[in-house]
Amino acid sequence: MENMPLLVLILSSVVKILIIVHMLIIGVMIMIWAERRVSGWMQDRLGPNRVGPQGLLQPIADGLKFMFKEDLIPDHVDKPLYVLAPAMLLVPALITVAVVPFGSAITLFGYEIPLQIASINIGILYILAITSLGVYGVVLGAWASNNKYSLLGGLRSSAQMISYELTLGLGIIGILMLTSSLSLRAIAMEQGAYPWQWNFLIHFPAFLAFTTAMYAETNRLPFDLAEAEQELVAGYHTEYSSMKFAMFFMAEYMNMIVGSAVTVTLFLGGWHFFGLENVGGPVWSGLISFGIFFVKTAIFLFVFIWVRWTLPRFRYDQLMNFGWKFLLPVALTSIVVTGTLWIMTGSRLVVGIGNVVAAFIVVSIVAGLLVMNKTPEPAIRDNDQHVTPSALDAIE
Repeated sequence: MENMPLLVLILSSVVKILIIVHMLIIGVMIMIWAERRVSGWMQDRLGPNRVGPQGLLQPIADGLKFMFKEDLIPDHVDKPLYVLAPAMLLVPALITVAVVPFGSAITLFGYEIPLQIASINIGILYILAITSLGVYGVVLGAWASNNKYSLLGGLRSSAQMISYELTLGLGIIGILMLTSSLSLRAIAMEQGAYPWQWNFLIHFPAFLAFTTAMYAETNRLPFDLAEAEQELVAGYHTEYSSMKFAMFFMAEYMNMIVGSAVTVTLFLGGWHFFGLENVGGPVWSGLISFGIFFVKTAIFLFVFIWVRWTLPRFRYDQLMNFGWKFLLPVALTSIVVTGTLWIMTGSRLVVGIGNVVAAFIVVSIVAGLLVMNKTPEPAIRDNDQHVTPSALDAIE
């Protein structure tokens, strides 16, 4: 890529940008359809099935509905920030994908073109920096709405970001220590073709912590405390309508897609799968590698939907406790154990086993301390001086 003429570099970059941006938008539409169809399947109901075969045109109908709905702006809002907030959430979701390698490379007209928009050597830092900006759109939209329920949703989102951004960053330190690079392409290439070489086995506790933190970062169930319609009407976007409302959800689904792609790159071998990425010529091998990466990302997105319709929403105190008292210690322990065992043995197998054992010990200790320090609730008596069932539970 360094020896590529400037004109070829610009043209290839423009083509890749157009392809990826359009795929993101189409991916949002597919995820809207998949969310409703998969949830219907899980709940033993039909889901959308009227607009097009199997309801495939439902996302287009939803988009048209949002376009033609009246765009209301309440009088009590801070109008400049109110209008700006959806874009501040959508733009970071769009530009984060620039550093994600979505395949190996293809050779056209004698030039090797990597399947990545921007191959920079600090890709991890770029992703952590840009994803942190997304919360500003949520907080500004909540504050500018001048609505107490919206404001509570924005405050919850900022608290989630502070709690889970630490785990998100610390969960990948072990990978950087073994790879010695901040480049996403280098990390993907380092893992090799076979699943037992991928980082999710070597850093399994960090993989679980990173994935959980990503769920919280994208405000998805069971961590959608920023929306929580049973408590906050609709959360930070209560006062929004029409396309501004749609932009918030487009950003959420784009963040899901980009987060899944980053997880595949860091932990699941990127575009590698049993050497299939090397089958074919200089063009076909690149297209096959892109297909492998696409399938892995789609599977991870299915897990997003699966988790949403399986686990109930956390209470706010449970959310904070889980982040600070469980995920953060696991991520920190992974860093210490990885560094120590890698220096002592140089074996990835030993590092993987040590990480699992250490995480189990840490979680057991934390859970034991929390149980021992739990203060029993006092018995509550009604007017007839009988102990209520809730009090009996507390006594037990």
